[in-house]
Amino acid sequence: MRRRVFVAAVLGAACASAGSSSAQQPAPKLPRVGIVSPAQSDDTAIFRAFRHGLREHGYIESRNIVLEFRLARGDYEALPRLVSELVNLPVDVIVTDGGPGVAKLAKQATQRIPIVMGTSGGDPVASGLVDSLSRPGGNITGLTLMQKELSAKRVDLLKAALPDAKEITVLLNPANAGAETNFRATEQAARTAGITAITRIEAATPAALRALRPDQLKTPLVVVPDAMLWNERRVILDWTAAARLPGVFPEREYADDGGLIGYGPNVPANFRRAAAYVDRILKGEKAGDLPIEEPAKLDFVVNLRTARTLGIMLPDSFVARADEVIE
Repeated sequence: MRRRVFVAAVLGAACASAGSSSAQQPAPKLPRVGIVSPAQSDDTAIFRAFRHGLREHGYIESRNIVLEFRLARGDYEALPRLVSELVNLPVDVIVTDGGPGVAKLAKQATQRIPIVMGTSGGDPVASGLVDSLSRPGGNITGLTLMQKELSAKRVDLLKAALPDAKEITVLLNPANAGAETNFRATEQAARTAGITAITRIEAATPAALRALRPDQLKTPLVVVPDAMLWNERRVILDWTAAARLPGVFPEREYADDGGLIGYGPNVPANFRRAAAYVDRILKGEKAGDLPIEEPAKLDFVVNLRTARTLGIMLPDSFVARADEVIE
């Protein structure tokens, strides 16, 4: 009888010990994805699209994946420090927003952590970021916007909308590594289209944008793609409205918010695709083996409400080409 009691006590202690050991096992380590961007907030259309893309692949923030946002809030000089923070954590993947300069900073900071470009406004091959679009090599992949070609196309659209235009103003952010290339593409396309005078206006910070006066804008505006300018598009649109001049803008959100013409990549669609790259990398594929994609979707939006406000009669043939017309 005593032997049975002793055996039961030993078995009970062993089970309790096993249960206690099991309860003390550390929780599995969640994959950690860093996002570095000039953006003001992590609650924007592109980041909502990124989260949506992650959900499509079974990831839910804070449940089975951690997102580490590092946002420069329009200050490009802060980006190297923010990239370093992500490398030092460390994260498992870095997703970049804001053009080729941000991707280049990430690549300079680490050759070990995979990098996914959510946006890259320049040619990643010509800039030396990757070996080729089909096989990037190294630790970087993602999506490119090929903005140089699109910058020229925006001038063509401006000329089609305003055939008599002979002068334009170009707004750019000189802190953006791709801005000069896009400006030259805009300038060359303008000369080819018969535009004889180009005024260049630079704004590297939100404060510089807010300092712009209506009397500085004397001709139709072309905006060079840039994340900080996109963040501050309301300031730019108020500027064009006060000057009573039309503008051609690099993303549809400008036209949605009152700009005359928006033409460019659908950046949220790119970030939704970027989530698929993150998924493949977390499952073991190498970034350098994943082909870089060109824009998933281009948007051409015309705001006829703004045209009427400005007293502009757009050609019917031009309006008919738009993907979307805002009445």
